[in-house]
Amino acid sequence: MDLSLRIGSLTLKNPLIAASGCFGYGVEYADVVDLSTLGAVVSKGLFLEAREGHPAPRIVETPSGMLNAIGLQGIGARRFIDEKMPELRARRATVIVNVCGTTIDEYVQVSRLLSEADGVAAIELNISCPNIKEGGIQFGCSLHGTFDVVSAVRKVTALPVIPKLTPNVTDVASFAKAAEDAGADAVSLVNTFLAMVIDVETRAPRISNGMGGLSGPAIRPIAVRMVHECRQTVKIPVIGMGGISDARDALEFMIAGANAVQIGTANFVDPFIWSKLLAGIDEYGRRHHLERLSDLVGTVNYAAGPKGPALQT
Repeated sequence: MDLSLRIGSLTLKNPLIAASGCFGYGVEYADVVDLSTLGAVVSKGLFLEAREGHPAPRIVETPSGMLNAIGLQGIGARRFIDEKMPELRARRATVIVNVCGTTIDEYVQVSRLLSEADGVAAIELNISCPNIKEGGIQFGCSLHGTFDVVSAVRKVTALPVIPKLTPNVTDVASFAKAAEDAGADAVSLVNTFLAMVIDVETRAPRISNGMGGLSGPAIRPIAVRMVHECRQTVKIPVIGMGGISDARDALEFMIAGANAVQIGTANFVDPFIWSKLLAGIDEYGRRHHLERLSDLVGTVNYAAGPKGPALQT
């Protein structure tokens, strides 16, 4: 089965992408995962300069999920180019950089700088992190802001531009359309859901920022629905994510309309998940006699109807 897909000028060998924030800069997993076997690796979020992020505690486990408020801690774009890209190139990784900014000008500067770096394959615009008060999410929750950031970055790079959309809006498909109209080559979604966990004994939030982003299997059905809505609205590729922990989850996103998928939180549970995902997808393709995995994208079969007994209410 042909697993390849195209995003703008970029061809990925398969649809499995390591999500930003859950895979370090890629090099941290290089001894347990052959990076060259992945469709792509997305870096941690990169501002122009280094960023400390929020104080600990920054992560707490939740039922079927994880709450985080890292605050986009990172080494900055220049150090990433100097310190991380050489090893990523040596490991033959397809590298997508996650670009952050507090202003449109910073998005433009970081994108221009990374576009000139040897080995960078695409740019994912982080306009959706719910854990910082400035930049990012302000653009991602405004249709005009989304359009303005994407169009500004589009002017300074020939690389594929992939805005990462927030689920913390009423109609995510309209934001996908704004990104498409601004020149995006694809959209990725969803980022984490704004959430809160409180210690009932101390009555204090469990993380230092008070609120953070919820990820993991708990959000998957909502993410699948949002991917499906975007598939109905835009013609550009859609990259789906949100609680994928096995091959069936990845396939569900693709049937809903995702051309590729990103895996995040599951990396903390099982760093060896990648070979299992590929094996499961391959087995499904053989069983359903698929020549190309892309033939599965957006094939929700409403006519088939649900199977099994209906729930009694």
